[in-house]
Amino acid sequence: MKTALVQQKFLGSKELTIQESVRLIKKAKEGGAELIVLPELHQDRYFCINENVDNFDLAEDYQKDLEFWSDIAKRNCVVLVVSLFEKRAAGLYHNTAIVYEYDGTIAGKYRKMHIPDDPGFYEKFYFTPGDLGFEPIETSVGKLGVLICWDQWFPEAARLMALKGAEILIYPTAIGWFDEDSKEEKKKQLDSWITVQRGHAISNGLPLIAVNRIGKEKDDFDAIDGIHFWGNSFAVDAQGAFLYKASSNEQEVEIVDINLRASEYIRRIWPFLRDRRIEDYGELTQRFID
Repeated sequence: MKTALVQQKFLGSKELTIQESVRLIKKAKEGGAELIVLPELHQDRYFCINENVDNFDLAEDYQKDLEFWSDIAKRNCVVLVVSLFEKRAAGLYHNTAIVYEYDGTIAGKYRKMHIPDDPGFYEKFYFTPGDLGFEPIETSVGKLGVLICWDQWFPEAARLMALKGAEILIYPTAIGWFDEDSKEEKKKQLDSWITVQRGHAISNGLPLIAVNRIGKEKDDFDAIDGIHFWGNSFAVDAQGAFLYKASSNEQEVEIVDINLRASEYIRRIWPFLRDRRIEDYGELTQRFID
C-alpha cells in the first residue's frame, strides 16, 4: 500500500493552509499514493494553545468541511484521512478524524478518546471525549486503526485496534516543544514520543504511521511564547523498523510502501497475541490498584 505522509504547517489562514494541503495531496497522488494522511486539526491554527470561547466558532463550518474533503478525495481518487473540529450540537464538540474512500464517501470516523490538558494544549476545554470506541475503519486499501495524537501514549488504544483487526495504526498529530526547554529536554520528549509508538507497532505486529505539524504557532494571549511543532513524522514496519522519518522543520510529502501482509509472518515469529494471559488482566480496568 503506497501511503503518503503530509507534514505541513499553518500558513496564517485557513484558506491558504487548505490550498497548500490540496496541492500536496495532488502531488502525493501523482507519486502513486493510495492512502494520504494529514496532521491533526490541519485546516487551521492549533487553537487549543489557549482557552477562548470564540474559538468554538471554528467548528461552525464542519458540515461544509466534510463536503469539501469528500470532493478532494474523489477528485484525486485516494483514501484520505483528515482531522476536523466537529460540532455535534450546541456546546458539544469533538476532535474527529474522518476517513474518505476514493469515491468521496465516508468510510468511517474516529472521535479522539484521550484528551490532554496541559499548558499550551488545553484540549479538555474544547473537546468531549469520543464515544465511538476503538473501531478500525474498513477501506478499499485495508482496515485502518485511526487514533489521534494524545492517544499515541496509551498502549490500550493500540491493542484494542489490533484485537479488532486493524492492519495499520495511524496517528494524525499536533505535538511540539516550547523553545525555552533545554536541548536535552527536547530530545527526551521527542525520543519518548517516537519510542512509545514504535513499541505499539512491535507489541501488536502492525505497521504504524504518525503525521505531525511543523512550524511555530503563537499564543495570541501571550500566556506562553508559543508551540514549536516538532515534525518528525514517521513510518515503521510491523517490527518497529523505520521506513521513513521526516525532519523537524521542513514541509514534506513522503510516499512509503507499507506491506500489510508482513504482519502475518511477524506474528508467527513473535506471537504476542497468542501468549497474552487474558484471564489475568481484569485489573487493567481499574484506575489504580492500592
